[in-house]
Amino acid sequence: MLDDLQGKLVLITGASTGIGAAVAQAFAAKGARVAIHYNSSRDAAQTVADLIGADGGEAHLIQADLMNAPDSVRDVVAEAGHKLGGLDILVNNAGALVARKLLMEWDDGFYDNVMDLNLRCVIAGTQAAVPLMEARGGGAVINVGSIAGSNGGGPGSGLYATAKAAVHNLTRHMATDLAKKNIRVNAIAPGVIGTPFHAMTPADRMEAMRNSVPMGRVGTPDDCVGPVLFLASAMSGYVTGQILHVNGGQYYGGS
Repeated sequence: MLDDLQGKLVLITGASTGIGAAVAQAFAAKGARVAIHYNSSRDAAQTVADLIGADGGEAHLIQADLMNAPDSVRDVVAEAGHKLGGLDILVNNAGALVARKLLMEWDDGFYDNVMDLNLRCVIAGTQAAVPLMEARGGGAVINVGSIAGSNGGGPGSGLYATAKAAVHNLTRHMATDLAKKNIRVNAIAPGVIGTPFHAMTPADRMEAMRNSVPMGRVGTPDDCVGPVLFLASAMSGYVTGQILHVNGGQYYGGS
């Protein structure tokens, strides 16, 4: 299963830790050639690349600060295409809460930072990837949304939730626009996943979120690997415009 990922050319943004790192290693384990984008965690990104290399895989590192220069994602895609010799699969994983702020604390700078990193980069990165995918006969884009995009998010995460809700709807629009180019676009919407993302989450809040999950545990980055590989592979060849929730039963809705 998933043998069709062998030799695929894959770019994962935000892949030095967490979900992105797990996905990068999983693609490489299936024989894909991967480009790993990172912002500031050079050592962590190198560790991921070293693990891939130790297993006989191929990984290339690409650095860019997508929050402060979101259009630089176009350069990231171009560099990935150059290093890999094209692009088949783009995983738009880069994103962050940025900071926990209540509604009345939002300002233009905070808005720009959250939207640039979590939404604008998805748009610009996909736009840059489309011609590379077209040149190879098509491809797949997997956006990383969030349960927050469906339930409005927790305290102080409203703007992040707004951006992720936009990513969910953007995924559907992209799927319609790009279907005739043989490019499928889907998203995963992780629930509570134990990654550095939650470094700003208070311990009591994490415990409350854990208790709200019917499966009784916080998810791991590996829990997101299977859904991403499925959406990237021929096994989902007739699936596009879908939001696949990965949350242990915490949310069952379809939006």
